[in-house]
Amino acid sequence: MNMMSKSLLVSNVLPDEALRLIPREISVDYNGTQTALPKTELMARLRGKDGLICHIISAIDDEVLAAAPTVKVIANVAVGYNNIDIAAARRRGVVVTNTPDVLTETTADFAWTLLMATARRVVEADRFTRSGQWHRWQWDLLWGADVYGKTLGIMGFGRIGRAVARRALGFNMRVVYQDAVAADAAVERELRASRMDLEGVLREADFVSLHTPLLPETRHLMNERSLRLMKKSAILVNAARGPVVDEAALVRALEEGWIAGAGLDVFEEEPTIHPGLLPMTNVVLAPHIASASFDTRLAMATLAVRNCLAVLEGKPPLTPVP
Repeated sequence: MNMMSKSLLVSNVLPDEALRLIPREISVDYNGTQTALPKTELMARLRGKDGLICHIISAIDDEVLAAAPTVKVIANVAVGYNNIDIAAARRRGVVVTNTPDVLTETTADFAWTLLMATARRVVEADRFTRSGQWHRWQWDLLWGADVYGKTLGIMGFGRIGRAVARRALGFNMRVVYQDAVAADAAVERELRASRMDLEGVLREADFVSLHTPLLPETRHLMNERSLRLMKKSAILVNAARGPVVDEAALVRALEEGWIAGAGLDVFEEEPTIHPGLLPMTNVVLAPHIASASFDTRLAMATLAVRNCLAVLEGKPPLTPVP
């Protein structure tokens, strides 16, 4: 396919190494900032373009798609794609791609980072030590929760959920998981994981780690009812999508002691965080950085560019949204 007349919009900053993959004959409109384009500007700059490479901060709804009938591909630089109206894109024959696999291990690492930091009160300990409060030996100083040998509950047993479970083997943990689809028996044996319903996982787990995509049926999966089912000693970890958790209910759960703590990388209304979470010492907060390693972010950007180019060349995308 002749690429001379092709054009695409890169709606936010990408590494130079990824941008250099785009052939010179393709016209590129590049918004090299960290700020999402306002909707009207996004629609104006998409007009006449053949492709879009975007991040999760760009909301691509039916109105945006309607304003850009020439767009053939939207390459999202993320594994999640709740920022794109997939049904509207399909109706219009637009291919949507994401970046699975390349961020699996990094995100699983960070879920464990949150789990360990919350369980062992690392952020509290750091503040305590820096502030000069550590004057003497103290028997009951910053007691935390053991991880080794405990039960890990995983909500969503896809790539990342399974990677989290694989790390649990090193901690000799029992793994229970909830997913609409059961894993193969061989996978369950390898990861020493058993499938349960939602209530079973919540009642059994000492740590609950969320790895579901954001879908209508998973929005507020963790609500007042489900949080009350958890052990009072349990810790909730969310490195998936913010709206999977009802944040107001979580604040109540932490204030009233329904659960012991939480490690959160994502929030309902990012970058806004429920003000009730901010003063809590039993919560570890991070600014949506689970995939934020240099190698992984470069791999994500590179895969998104390759997906976009493949479609523009008339080839199948490498990782289409299922």
